Amino acid sequence: MKADPILEEVWRVKDKLSREMAAAPEAYFAKLGAIAVAEETAGRKVIRSAAGLRELVAEKERQMAGQSAFALNDKPLHKA
Repeated sequence: MKADPILEEVWRVKDKLSREMAAAPEAYFAKLGAIAVAEETAGRKVIRSAAGLRELVAEKERQMAGQSAFALNDKPLHKA
């Protein structure tokens, strides 16, 4: 099974922050909050809940389903 690059990036960042803030959990959460604010300021979406993550995954699946449908429907509907 191919690893999801988004999940790999999330894990990489989490591990990096964990190493940096291992002795101070409050600093860890403060840093995460600052990162979220910076991402929102830059216009990127920040997932803050499991429900938000489920919505994002569902949207990505809808997009992928639409793309594959276009790939299969390469012939015109009506013959001229």
